[in-house]
Amino acid sequence: MATSALKGRLEGKVAIITGGAAGIGEATVRLFTQNGGKVIIADIKDNEGQKLAESVSEWATYIHCDVSKEEDVRAAVDLAMQKHGQLDIMFNNAGKGDGHKSSVADYEMEQFEATMNVNVKGVMHGIKHAARVMIPNRKGCIISTASIAGMMGGIAPYAYTASKHAIIGLTKNGAAELGKYGIRVNCVSPSLIATGILMEFVGTEDKGAVEAWGTSVGNLKGVVLKAEDVAEAAMFLASDESRYVSGHNLLVDGGFTVVNHDWGLYRI
Repeated sequence: MATSALKGRLEGKVAIITGGAAGIGEATVRLFTQNGGKVIIADIKDNEGQKLAESVSEWATYIHCDVSKEEDVRAAVDLAMQKHGQLDIMFNNAGKGDGHKSSVADYEMEQFEATMNVNVKGVMHGIKHAARVMIPNRKGCIISTASIAGMMGGIAPYAYTASKHAIIGLTKNGAAELGKYGIRVNCVSPSLIATGILMEFVGTEDKGAVEAWGTSVGNLKGVVLKAEDVAEAAMFLASDESRYVSGHNLLVDGGFTVVNHDWGLYRI
């Protein structure tokens, strides 16, 4: 498990983490609070989110939030402002998988819309309402969870792939507009990681098996990608250590997207 070498990197900062009750979100909640951050956990998993908030810090608060609904995201941002008087970090991490495994000719458009509503509209809602309160303060940091599926085709179903490409585009637009207000906008793109979305897609609850599979098809050997590794990437983007980083897609993929896996020139 990755650990931060520095403590207190988020002292005095307030963050909202959507999808914060499990997986990458949970790992980030734990890391942010360990580093002095005050965190609003926004999720639809009420039991898990409330228990997490109670266990990690007196400065962690849970709110029910379906990111596909703008009013829910607005309420989460308003809660941060009412409770803490500021919002420094918006981590648009909530996501939905896409279970389609057959030809596009058989695609159910309801599934496409459901995935896009969470993954794309949810991120747009987060950027919009974070900007609403960050612009007057002329500072802030917005991060979104994209994916290696946003960098290439053929490794995920259509809606998931399209949604992650869209998140990278929203990140670029956000950085282009909001930089003049001192607001940084970035995203992080993990490779195959044994979170609920991937485990549901491959049809198993065996986390070890999914991690072994992800390692076998990955490029970098000797390391198993964990949610904590992605949380560390989010920490870097959220902290002042990346104060001049904006419009960046931070890949946490062990070099997967730079390798032609079919050609295999460097595997001889």
